[in-house]
Amino acid sequence: MEKGKISSLQMAFMMYPTIVATAIIGVPGITAKYAKTDLWLSPIFAALIGYLTVYIAYKLHQLYPQQTVIQFSEQIIGRIPGKIFGFLLLFFYIQNTGLILRGYAEFIVGSFLVRTPISVIMASMVLLCAFIVRGGIEVLGRAAELFVPVFIFPIFILILLLIPDLEFKNIFPVLADGVMPPIKGAIVPGGWFSEFFLIIFLLPFLADMKKGMKSGMKSVFAVMMTLIVVNLTVLFVLGSTTSTKLYPLMNASRYISLADFFEHVESAAMAVWIVGAFVKISVFYYASALGTAQWLNLSDYRPVVWPIGILIVIFSLWSLPSTVDVSRNDVNVFPLQSILMQTIIPLLLLVIAVVTKRNRKGTETS
Repeated sequence: MEKGKISSLQMAFMMYPTIVATAIIGVPGITAKYAKTDLWLSPIFAALIGYLTVYIAYKLHQLYPQQTVIQFSEQIIGRIPGKIFGFLLLFFYIQNTGLILRGYAEFIVGSFLVRTPISVIMASMVLLCAFIVRGGIEVLGRAAELFVPVFIFPIFILILLLIPDLEFKNIFPVLADGVMPPIKGAIVPGGWFSEFFLIIFLLPFLADMKKGMKSGMKSVFAVMMTLIVVNLTVLFVLGSTTSTKLYPLMNASRYISLADFFEHVESAAMAVWIVGAFVKISVFYYASALGTAQWLNLSDYRPVVWPIGILIVIFSLWSLPSTVDVSRNDVNVFPLQSILMQTIIPLLLLVIAVVTKRNRKGTETS
């Protein structure tokens, strides 16, 4: 079905923008509502979910090395329950790819291309992603390797240019209301960190299999550090008003002004968003296409790429009616849904698989 191979580093490069791209734009504002001035601590707690998810995915992969979760779930819990779980997981991924696409398009239309129909922006992005998904995992891995430096560089420049506007006193008081607010603030980014379960679709195609877990953990750490730095930057610039902003990083970037000449660098934030969203949608799209083909027992996933692309656009248009509903979904629905589907249920699958294998060994020895 997929003959390509990627390195563990390419897998890490694929996962980094997959999590960070959407998290750095809207999540700081959501986190600030709960954690207030301690929003920079929330990614540390949220990263624990990321570490656990990578561990679960890698352990499941070790038990079933050549298979993805769509295939081995049937072996763990039986054919019919496995098919049902596979269908629910694929529905979750296809629907969320549509919501990611919608969030991307809402940001572009709301901030820049005000008169462009949202459907045009969404369709053009899906078309672009469809070509790279049809190219296979190697093309996706190389594209991520190429785009990650392009993705990181504008973030680094933005933070560097914001140094004159940083008010370090905004961080105080630290933990004024105890540790609970930053833990509550970690629930939403925790949903993003659980997306690391996507590595279950990439691990079977690693050329250097043994480095899979280490690369996954490094990627979690890189995402955590990026979110801490972005949250601190936004806090130092916007202070207590961070929680009122929909796109805090975007608002912070508007403060940049060098000699009344170098201004309006919001385009850098837009560049980060477009490059990151492209990689993120492509990875979700690839997992959806590959998983669907495996669920249907097809010999190749490429015939389902275009139908799934159409489904993604349909979900992006019909799932949620407005921008308010998109941001409400990001706060109330997605984090819990994501943690359930990508961390809690896979953990149960791992426990069942380990217990079943142990019981089998016990009966064989006796």
